[in-house]
Amino acid sequence: MSSETVLRTESLGKRYGTRWAVQDLNLEVHRGDVFGFLGPNGAGKSTTIRMILSLITPETGSVEIFGHELSRHRTAALSKVAGIVEKPDFYLYLSARRNMQIVGSLTLGRTPAPAKIESCLALVGLTDRARDLVKTFSHGMKQRLGIAQALLCDPELIVLDEPTNGLDPQGMKEVRELIHHLSTEMGITVLLSSHLLNEVEQVATRMAIINKGTMVVQGSVDELLRAAVRTTLFSVTPQKKAVRILGELKGIEQMEVIEGDIRVKVPAKRIPALVSALVDAGCSVHAVTPEHSLERYFLSVTEQS
Repeated sequence: MSSETVLRTESLGKRYGTRWAVQDLNLEVHRGDVFGFLGPNGAGKSTTIRMILSLITPETGSVEIFGHELSRHRTAALSKVAGIVEKPDFYLYLSARRNMQIVGSLTLGRTPAPAKIESCLALVGLTDRARDLVKTFSHGMKQRLGIAQALLCDPELIVLDEPTNGLDPQGMKEVRELIHHLSTEMGITVLLSSHLLNEVEQVATRMAIINKGTMVVQGSVDELLRAAVRTTLFSVTPQKKAVRILGELKGIEQMEVIEGDIRVKVPAKRIPALVSALVDAGCSVHAVTPEHSLERYFLSVTEQS
């Protein structure tokens, strides 16, 4: 994957009265990323996205997109960018196809070619509903139609603000699969803002976590989760003996027995030594399962911040 930077913010900040919604934020999104932009509700995610899309003006700092400084070269910076903030809006009493024609004409300055509209609708799985009024669409279908509209301008970067918010599990799955397709099959870089950590964990390659408007951590999802102190489940027999052996070892911060397994909080580098000690003591180790979910990591770093 290329490490070319397509989006960079430097010391970005926005203040409302005396309260800083975002302060000194330095983001870096690389080409090909599905970049998870995470934080609790009210952390400043939507404010940041509005600054990136030039919907509001930063108080401090700068935004650079595809090498163009946004405040000085707005048209060039946003020429390859599409975005959906919070939720897409439609003409509910018009069909999906007619909505695509209208939005396309506003975006491109001309009515999109019919073939382009049909290909975008097909990509998001709405070909069979192209003639139907948007008022009959589910929330998930509207989200997919919004993404289809965004694709009309052939963007290289798509910014999605809470795209699965309010969706049922099926709707979440559809949007998640679509984001994965945009990245892996079409080569589109995706900046994905969300507070639904399980959804982001399944698609994101890199991420940043902000809290109270400031950066907490940024980097590769895999590397950040691997580096974190994690809990590990040991399936061992005999269990009582295993608990006694583990209790005598150094480096274990916490231990509990749950549903027949032993959960141990220990740095990842210590796990081989624990397994060796159990085996040497005559225990049978049936499974060792690291628990390193994004949710656990998110809670640990935001609580520390």
